[in-house]
Amino acid sequence: MDAPVRMHVLWFPDWPLRAALGAAPPHPPTALVHGGVVTACTESAREHGVRVGQRRRLAQSRLPSLRMLPHDTAQDERAFLPVLRLIDENAPGVQLLRPGLAALRSRGISRYHGGEESAATALREILAEAGYAEVRVGVADGVFTAELAARGAADAKCAVIPTGQARAFLAPLPLAVLGEPELADLLRRLGISTLGGFAALEAVAVRERFGEHGARLHALARGADSRPLQPRPPDPQLAREAAFETPLGQSDQIAFAVRQTTDAVMLALADASAVCTEVRIDLTDDDGAVFSRTWLHPTCFDAGDLVDRVRWQLESLAADSRPGEDADAARAFRGIVGVRIAPVAVDDAAHHQPGLFGSGTDERLHHAVSRVQTLLGHTGVATAALSGGRLLADRQVLTPWGERPVVERDPAQPWPGSLPAPLPAEVYSPMRPVRVTGAEGAAISIGTRGEISCPPALIDDSEVIGWAGPWPVHEHRWDAARSRSGHRFQLLDAQHRAWLVLHSDGAWWAEGRYR
Repeated sequence: MDAPVRMHVLWFPDWPLRAALGAAPPHPPTALVHGGVVTACTESAREHGVRVGQRRRLAQSRLPSLRMLPHDTAQDERAFLPVLRLIDENAPGVQLLRPGLAALRSRGISRYHGGEESAATALREILAEAGYAEVRVGVADGVFTAELAARGAADAKCAVIPTGQARAFLAPLPLAVLGEPELADLLRRLGISTLGGFAALEAVAVRERFGEHGARLHALARGADSRPLQPRPPDPQLAREAAFETPLGQSDQIAFAVRQTTDAVMLALADASAVCTEVRIDLTDDDGAVFSRTWLHPTCFDAGDLVDRVRWQLESLAADSRPGEDADAARAFRGIVGVRIAPVAVDDAAHHQPGLFGSGTDERLHHAVSRVQTLLGHTGVATAALSGGRLLADRQVLTPWGERPVVERDPAQPWPGSLPAPLPAEVYSPMRPVRVTGAEGAAISIGTRGEISCPPALIDDSEVIGWAGPWPVHEHRWDAARSRSGHRFQLLDAQHRAWLVLHSDGAWWAEGRYR
């Protein structure tokens, strides 16, 4: 096995939170959740007992005011790309290990700055100037040891493990740092609890017992990390900017002014044989404030699509800055002095070339829907996605055409009290108020055990000829602000229309209608 190469590893603590919140620490108590499990949490949340790996409900019980956000791993990668470019500009050859963790060979940058620690300090200063002061740097033989050194560099922000000292540094560390729970559990049952104990085993015996994967982990424990580093190829410069000498205040005026900029973006993509599937648009006003938004596309952007996104973002900004005014009055807003269009996600252009006889129905559908969206606005055309929930309105997520749906509630999870199939074909959001009474207009009350005072006889002015229920629905009983409870009924009126209604707090609501 080749000798390990000296490596610099840069670690950005709590990077998923930095990517989600868009700001440097300190952060308010916040946790990222995926599949009902906490995947990341801020230092202020950890002070109250919130930990990675906790179930969502347990984390909320530790801190009821905890802010919870869905964890988007794609967002982690997108937010880390500018950091990689900054590192690559000052130390070419950086490799992305995962979002928030990057590595590069020590030899070149150490020679340039006169030493490994001086190089680490220089990188930290460059990143701090760009707003990433929380970075920690580890220098050691191999990526594995350097990463653990970076994670242990709490106060100094930089840790250098001398050449040949990797095994001694790793020896007291627990087996959990290998990231193999099953192997760690087996070794603990054999009386081995540290990397030093694992490294003391005979390499031949480890290979015979655990195979090639176990032999690889054994080499890591001994500090013999010889994984080759594949440098990250430089990214083509695809972003383009438009600057205005005089601040512009009309959305149509600005959209017209950026047409040449969008054409320049398309030319840069064509030179790189790529297409853009996700783009970030930054608007800078005359006060220096920057308003950013990321846009997705179901296939890939062309110049006209980019112009539409600029216009929609401007109109959204105008509506937010002047609530209560109509769209025409809101078109004039604070002056914009610059627009930056930066492709975030690109794909090989060959994957988007039309076939010999065209792309068929999907392409025609996309062009038709995009044309309607251009006429009606960004939210004028939406697609539906299934979400988790108990009420029908909670089980659908409407997303503007071209955007990636964000489903915060997993529909595959159990939802006690949710309505089984078949579901109503028409769902009311928000629910519609209706009047349901018994015979001769008698009010209907429901007891604590689900008993009703009298059968439903009328829904609005139509006779009820069949009914079923009630079925209780209870949500967030532990939270007075979000608590919601009621009883569901299915009603069939004289016109043979089937309704799903909810009785809650003495009022009746129509959730949906069967067809």
